[in-house]
Amino acid sequence: MKTKTAEKIDTKPKACMRTREQYIEGLRTMRRNLYYRGRLIDRDDELQMPTLNVMGTTFDAAFDPELKDLCTATSHLTGNTINRFCHIHQNTDDLHRKQNMTRALCRKVGFCIQRCMGIDATNAVNAASYEADKLNNGNTEYHKNFIKWLTNFQNNDLVGCCAQTDIKGERLKRPIEQTDPDMYLHVVERKSDGIVVRGCKLHISEASIADEILVVPTRALGPDEKDYAVAFAVPADHEGVKQVLSIHNFRPREHFKKGFSGGYTDSYLIFDDVFVPWDRVFLCGENDHGGMCALLFALFHRHSYSGCKPAIGDVMTGLASLAAKHNGIRKTGHIREMLAEFIKITELGYAAGYTASAMGKPEVYVPGLGSVPYGPGSCIPNSIYANVGRCLTGEAVFEEQEMLCSIAGGLPATFPNEADIMNPELRPLLEKYLNRNPGASVEDQIKFWMLYIDYSCSGFTGPMNYGNYHGGGSPIMEQIAITSQYDIKLRENLVNYIAGVEELKPGTLTKI
Repeated sequence: MKTKTAEKIDTKPKACMRTREQYIEGLRTMRRNLYYRGRLIDRDDELQMPTLNVMGTTFDAAFDPELKDLCTATSHLTGNTINRFCHIHQNTDDLHRKQNMTRALCRKVGFCIQRCMGIDATNAVNAASYEADKLNNGNTEYHKNFIKWLTNFQNNDLVGCCAQTDIKGERLKRPIEQTDPDMYLHVVERKSDGIVVRGCKLHISEASIADEILVVPTRALGPDEKDYAVAFAVPADHEGVKQVLSIHNFRPREHFKKGFSGGYTDSYLIFDDVFVPWDRVFLCGENDHGGMCALLFALFHRHSYSGCKPAIGDVMTGLASLAAKHNGIRKTGHIREMLAEFIKITELGYAAGYTASAMGKPEVYVPGLGSVPYGPGSCIPNSIYANVGRCLTGEAVFEEQEMLCSIAGGLPATFPNEADIMNPELRPLLEKYLNRNPGASVEDQIKFWMLYIDYSCSGFTGPMNYGNYHGGGSPIMEQIAITSQYDIKLRENLVNYIAGVEELKPGTLTKI
């Protein structure tokens, strides 16, 4: 009798990346839970297509010869080639590449590339779940749950968003002090097969086009706030999850077409007694590590801004320079001064992020202890430089808008509508009076000023500026992180030594 030959299993690494089309097709199979202006909409609704065009760029880039080295990585779990947006940073080179990938793709779409929330949240949860299991002496399997989830996330090239920011209710009260406990998402029931959570996360970018929602705490938590120390992942269409959308698209163009058309969305994510199975729970009650998970997501996300915000700075610098050219004032002293300011903000933000990458370690800052090992060995950016870069660029957002306003004059606020320009009777007259630059065609000038309006004087501009200012934490949060983690005593010792007040302590001269 012949024995049956065992089926040969291919264990060689493979490429695990979807195309733009496969990604969108996957969204079409999801349950409808998106509300916009009082009605349910599909994920591929026409209003969502500009946002999908932006996210689709992250899939295209993995196959682009110019970009694929930046935008792909080798999974430390499987050895497969994966989209870098699904990767866990293993070393400083990974941090450099993430920053440069973010700047390159944000340049391509002209603003936020939208997928950084997923990579930043996975890196935070990777470390926090590992440390929570150590705290529990092996009585929990959070990290095992996370690794199982992450393997599927990587192999299927999924899009993740991060739900961190809570409603917060009475802002000066802690979670446990709230009149309504649901102002912070929390566990309301623990069952044998999972947990039930209730609350609302808001300002959640691109949740409407995500495959998975990663939920993490929003702040440091005390021993009496263990129910708020919860991290988990659910599909974006999970039962009990409702999304209430804000959609931010550029003004549509019918005649004067753009080179790239994009938009973005934000969601209020309402968790209405949502059941989460244990194998999707990554923290539940570990308040110290819940607070650290919140800090780490903010840190990774602020590091992403050192790629994102410089790319937006590239766009702002280009807008300012071209506006000055079209207005015939490019060579004046005050324009040179403003262009220098755009460049300083842009490149100092990038330099701080690049330094944060170069100084990355598998360590976090703990008050009273300094930098200590944290997580399974994955690489965490330097907190001081990541926060300095984010704070610098965040504080500059409205200064940049003021400079754009100064250079352009009042033209963007009253620029003729596209339909008026195309009116046969008005077109020759408007082309005559809109022509400010004999060195460029009138049509090119019209296209430029329409784009300028998108970035400076439109319904898109306001939400974009608020996002650039507050995203990843408002400047006040970076200021708190900087001043609480910076070694100010070392600087005091240096001054006291020079003044003759005290002896120079070891390390004062060489510590960075």
